[in-house]
Parts: sequence; structure tokens; C-alpha cells
Amino acid sequence: MGSPAAITAIPRSPSFQILQMRWINVRWINGSKQFAIAEACVIGLVSGLAAVMLKQSVGWLGGWRVQWSHQFTDWLVLPLVGLVGGGLAGLLIERLAPEAAGSGIPQVKAVLANVAIALNVRVALVKLVSVILTLGAGLNLGRQGPTVQIGAALAAQLSQWIPTSPEYRRQLIASGAAAGLAAGFNAPIAGILFVVEEFLQDFSGITLGTAILASFVGAVVSRVLGGRSLSLDLGMTSYEATFSLYDVPLFLILGLLAGLLGSLFSRGIFVSLTLNRRLPLGLPGRIGLAGLLSGLVVSQLPDSFRDNTGLQDLLSGGNAAWYLLLLAFGAKFLLTLVAYGSGAPGGIFAPSLILGSALGALVGITGSGLESLLGLAPHVSPASTYALAGMGAFFSAVTRGPVTAIVIVFEITANFNLVLPLMIGSGIAYLVAQRLVGSSFYSRLLEWNGIQIQSPGTQPAPWQKLTAAAVMQRRVETLSSSLSLDEAKQAFARSHHRGFPVVDNGRLVGIVTQSDLSAPERQPANPAAATLSDMMTPQPVTVRPSDSLTHVLFLLNRFKVSRLPVTDGQKLVGIITRADIIRAESDQLTGESLQLGPRPAPSYEVYRTRSPATGRGRLLLPVSNPQTAPILVKLAGAIAQARGYELEVLHVILVSRAHPPSETAVRTTQARRLLRQIEHLGQNWQVPVHTQIRVAHDAAQAMLEAIKARHINLVLMGWKGSTSTPGRVFGTAVDTLIRQAPCDVVLVKLGEETRFNHWLLPLSGGPNAQYALTLLPALTSLSPDPSIKLCQVLPVDEPLADLSVMAAAMDELRQRVNCSITTRPIRGHSVPGAILRLAWQEPCDVIVLGASRESLLQQALTGNIPEAIARSSDCTVILVRAAIAPEDP
Repeated sequence: MGSPAAITAIPRSPSFQILQMRWINVRWINGSKQFAIAEACVIGLVSGLAAVMLKQSVGWLGGWRVQWSHQFTDWLVLPLVGLVGGGLAGLLIERLAPEAAGSGIPQVKAVLANVAIALNVRVALVKLVSVILTLGAGLNLGRQGPTVQIGAALAAQLSQWIPTSPEYRRQLIASGAAAGLAAGFNAPIAGILFVVEEFLQDFSGITLGTAILASFVGAVVSRVLGGRSLSLDLGMTSYEATFSLYDVPLFLILGLLAGLLGSLFSRGIFVSLTLNRRLPLGLPGRIGLAGLLSGLVVSQLPDSFRDNTGLQDLLSGGNAAWYLLLLAFGAKFLLTLVAYGSGAPGGIFAPSLILGSALGALVGITGSGLESLLGLAPHVSPASTYALAGMGAFFSAVTRGPVTAIVIVFEITANFNLVLPLMIGSGIAYLVAQRLVGSSFYSRLLEWNGIQIQSPGTQPAPWQKLTAAAVMQRRVETLSSSLSLDEAKQAFARSHHRGFPVVDNGRLVGIVTQSDLSAPERQPANPAAATLSDMMTPQPVTVRPSDSLTHVLFLLNRFKVSRLPVTDGQKLVGIITRADIIRAESDQLTGESLQLGPRPAPSYEVYRTRSPATGRGRLLLPVSNPQTAPILVKLAGAIAQARGYELEVLHVILVSRAHPPSETAVRTTQARRLLRQIEHLGQNWQVPVHTQIRVAHDAAQAMLEAIKARHINLVLMGWKGSTSTPGRVFGTAVDTLIRQAPCDVVLVKLGEETRFNHWLLPLSGGPNAQYALTLLPALTSLSPDPSIKLCQVLPVDEPLADLSVMAAAMDELRQRVNCSITTRPIRGHSVPGAILRLAWQEPCDVIVLGASRESLLQQALTGNIPEAIARSSDCTVILVRAAIAPEDP
């Protein structure tokens, strides 16, 4: 804001009934226990159904694969099915939802850490189908990790359909993850503990309450519809495990071996991921290759290796021979590394349990063999006890979740005698793995993909630390409810604000806006006797100083407003706007604080051409759309020709943040064809044209790097006229460029018809409006017979108006252009409305706007005038922001 005055925070409709209804909805959605219970039940239900569908489909498709391998040549069928199934799964993920690759747990963890990764019903469906294809094709992965992402994605979609606060949305996503794991293992307690242990580390009542209920419902649905166990059909309920002091040394050895081999397994996964990244194959090719190799290996192994469930039953029952256990451990170890490293959708829960059971059974058989060899009485427990304890130990070493490991195996077997063996083995394995490897396996996966997140238990993220009091403006201009309507209109005429808080005796009693005073339906019967209390909207939406910034953002987006009053009780203590939030975010990012989300790697230039330089300056033109590029080249060429600038044309190719731009293979054929066309167009303007193609994670960052590297003086870029990004005015890339680019910025929204005959320039006296005036002579050269109309919006009730700004602009233009120039003062309550009405009533092809008082982004956020005109006009609109002076904030 230009000054710390307050502006209304009411919704687009000034109706008090709508405002009150929306306020009640927010309070009910965020505070109703009944609603939370209903949401948890729905999340558990859909997660359980998804888990059942996944289990049945994988079993059906895997059964066909095993049957075909017996009917036909196995060494041909198994690799072929793996190749086709893996390739189809990779193609589905690559085309529809790249976020569905891998196990899915790292993605959920990143989302819960406020990283911008897609998590919705599209991701859930792609994950479901791709996992069915992958596991049905025989890749050695599990389905429990994917059910975590599926449950979390369905919960995230529910939170989008029914808007809720950011904090509660995180709790819903965590509950969906818990329900997914509970349904995958039929282990509701393990689902809750995994979420608390790995994701949130939050034991608050609402978190545990929703997670417990969702996990319970998910487990019930999976057991009723999917059978007793969705993971390990052990049939161990009647088995009584034994445990004695003689077993303690062997369980210690088991924990040590599980820790060592589990750490080796974790490191092997990252080696496999790195090797796969270097392969000159896309995701479908890598997963298809993993399926082919898996099929070839399995075809040479005993038949029991073709069915993971049957193999698990054999290993955990303790009846397998030692050589079969050793073969199972080695084969499953390598096959899991091959499958997971390819990026195939699938988890490591089930493979870890199989590996652990084989390792545990080997330790048990070795202990019994030593007793027999030494002629001692048999005291060692059966190999099945060691197999089950090994499952928990190896799982704990890989995931670094010892509590979850213990509870999963316990819930599967329901045998209390296993608790102590599980605690010994899992605890030792966890300590060894923590010493050798360090942090959580999933945190390391995120770091490997360039996503740095902080543990929830160490230090809160920047958005969690900031409150409304930390960023609000404390000096607020207000009005009294006893003011007459004429006095209120005079206050609006003297200020650039569009609304004021109404305060009586230090208490906020309402909000009044320009639309309130001008709306015909709200006009009083006797205007002379009416006061502001008759026109204001009482009980506006407010926030408290202690409210978190995430809650403030939720209210801003929920009610589609740009500012909110901050109250302590009923006392108005400040105002907070979107500009304040952006400023706070900028301070966080430029300081020593944590950067939210993955930090993009520098862009990488893969193609460039150079022309002779003039040395007078450069104009950067980012292009991506071949249909709009010729028009933008005309505008850029006209400015470059008039100023003697060189034209720098940039095309950005975006790649996944999982791959560094400098190491990612891209195709530049279409981009180079577009740049060559622009070079040809530039010759018509007789300006030097340089071109470059940059590979980047973020388009705005690539543009800023090009501006710095090429010493750009002016950026001209297109804008589609709208954005769907929450919290953004023009869009992510454009907002960033306007806020951070040190050079001149010209933003163009092309109209329905791209003619350049009639030009309209609204004047406000600000520096950016003056800069827009200097661009007009170059731009009007696009028409053989242009006409320029200068307009100034005047208050409706102000009898005397200062037209000196318009007169000075007309004199300046007459010295520089030889065309028709007219002036048109207009009156109106709304600046955008008056300008749009003039452009509609009289001939107008292009509206040129300069932001006043502040930068274009801040003006759009606080006044929204340029953005409102650009969004609503059918004409071509050119928005101008002059270069930011070094001393400007």
C-alpha cells in the first residue's frame, strides 16, 4: 500500500448475508468435530476400497502371468510381460502424472512439508493403475507404499473440494496416508504410528483423532472386502512363538546383520537410481528394461519365486532350506534394487519384509546348527520366530522406523511372544543403520531429488513461524460510522484507497468500500440524513495478531480478497495484505532462513546464436507460443528499432526438478525452428537478433539469469490474461519477473483482434505512466495512421479537476509523433470501470497502462487497477513497469 491505510477485506459481493454465510462455513468446517469425523470416515473408506482394488487387481494379473509362464516358455513369457507392463506403467506416469513415480511416500512427505508437489485424484488414479501394471508384470516391489500416496492423494483432493485451512489440510493428508498404510497391511495401529513417526511428529488431539479413525475405517474395509491380510497371508494366528534367554545373543546378531545389510540395501538403491538416471532412456524405457531383467532372472529361479505371497509364506514359516533362503535373499536384494532404481511405481515395504524373513530364518537355522554341532540341548527357538523378528529388524534398518516395524509385524501375527524379539532386533538394526546411513530413507530420497526439507521436530518452517502481527501494517486510516455520505465520498476522493475500516471508539464495527457507496440497490431513501453506518458492511472477516500466516492466506484465497483487518478482540490493530505477505516471503528467501520447496538448479544454455552488437542496449523477448510470437516480435522490434537496441530472444525448456538441467537430454528441434522464424522477422526491423535456448526447472529463474548474463535493459513478454495459481496476480513466472527484474518490464496481453490503430493511454501522474508515454512513439509506428487518446479519470463529485498532467503529456507527444492526439477527461466511481467503458464506447485497439506509486506487482495487489483492466478488456493491453532504482525496496 502507498500508505498504511486500511482497505476493505470483504468478498466481491458486498452482501452481508453472503459474507456471514461464508464466515459461518469457515468456522464450521475448521471447528466442527462432527465434520472432522465424517471426513476421516470418508478418507478411510475410499483408501480401503483403493487398497482392496489394488490387491485384487495385482493378484489377478500376477496369477495370469504365473499361469502363462507354465503354459508357455517361461524364459520368454516372463521377460516379455515385464517389458510390456513396465513400459505401459512408465508411459502412463510420464504422460499423465510424473508425481506417481516411485513409492510415493517421499512425495507425501514433501507435500506435508509445504513443498509444491501435485497430490490429487489424478495422481491417485495414475498411481493405482501403474502399480497394478508394474506389480502384475513381476517387478519386485510392494504395494503398501503406493497405498500411502493413494490415500494421501484422495484426502488432498477432498480438502480441495471442501476448502479448509492449510493446517487442517495437512492433517487430512496425513490421515489419508495412515489409512492407506493401514489398509495395505490390515494394521491400523501401524498406520497411525508411521504417520507420526515419519511424517508429522505431531501428537495433537486432532491429528491423532482423524488418523486413528481413518486408519480404523481403512483397515476394516480392507479386511471385510479383501480378506484377512492384505500383505502377508501367513496363517500364523495359531502359532505360538517361543523365546528364551538363549535366543538373546542370536537376536542381537540378527539386529546387527539387519542393520549392516539394510544400510547396504539403502545405499544400493541410491546407486541404482544414479545409474538409471545416466541411461539414455525415458521413464517407460527404464521401467520396461527393469521388467525385462526381472523376468529373465525369475525365469531361471525356482517356481516359488514367481509368486511373492507364496514365497513370503515359505520363508516366514521356517520350513525353507538354508540354500533356498540364501538364494531368496540374494535374488530379492538385487531385483528390488533394479526395480526401484528404474523409478517404477512401487514400495520397498514388502521387499524389506521378505528380505528380513530370509535373513532371520538363516540366523535361526545357523543357531540350531551350532547347537547340534556342539552337542548342546536344543534351546534356540524355531526358525519361524527368527524369520518374523528379521522382518521387523530389516524393515527398521531400511526405513528407520523401528516403532512402525515392530507394530506391523505384531499386528500381522497377533503374537505377544514376538514383541521382545522384535524390539531387540529392530532396535539394534535401527541404531546400526542410523550410525552408518544417518537420516530417514525418505528424507534422503527427497534430498537426492533436490528437495531440502527440515524435520518437523527440529525447527518450524518459515510460514509456521510468521504470524499476522509480524507482517501487518500497524498504522491504519479509518472512518467513523457517524460520517455523512458526502463526507465519506470526500474521504474516498482524497485517497487512493478503495475502502476503509469503520471504527468507533477504537472498535472495528464495519467496512465500507466504493462499491458500497455507488451500488444502486444500497442507496438510502433519504441520502441527506444517511450516515456511513447505513452503508457499511458490519462484522467483516478479520484475523487475530496471533493467527498464522497460513491461516491468513487461507482466508484471502477462500473469500477472494486482497487484504484483511487485524483485530485484538474488537479493537483494530492493523491491516495485512497480499503485498505484505509477498514482502515477508521475499525477506525469508533473501535472508538466512529456510527456502520452501526444492531449490531449482541453475538453468543451462543448450543453444545460442549471436548477431553484430550495437552496444546501445538489449531487449529480452521470451517466446514459447508460435501463434503469438509474430505479434510480440512486432512490438519488440518497434521498440528495439526506435532505441537502437539488440533483440535477445529466449526460449525456455522446462524439465523435472528430479534431473539437473545440465544433465537432462532435451529436444530443441521445434524451439530452434521457432527462433529461426523470429530471426527472419527481426531482419525486417533491421535490428540485430540474438537467440538462446535454456533448459531450466523454473521459467522465471531462467529469465532472470538471462537478464543478468546478457545485461538486458528491457523485457517484453506475453501474458494470457488470467492465472489459476492461488496467491498470484499475473502468474508465477510473470509475478516473479516483475518483482525481481531490475530492468524495464513490458507485459502484453493480446486482444481478440491485434490491430494497432487506436491507442488509449490513461494518465495518473506516476513515474510508470510517464515511462509508458515514452514508449508510445515507437509503438505507434506499427500503424500507418495511428491515433492516440489520452484520458484521465476524475472523481464524480469533484467540481474542479487538475488537467495539467494530461496537457503536459499531449505537448510532449506532439513533439515526438505526427498523428492525431486527443484528450478525454472522464468521471467515474471506479477507475477500471471508467477506462473499460471508454474503450468500449469509442474506437480502441490498445490500452497502455503504467503502474503508479509502486511497482506493478504491488500496485496490482493493493489497487489491482492495471490487472483488472487487462483481465476484463477485449483490447490488447500493455502494462509497463520502469526499471527498479537501486534504492527502491
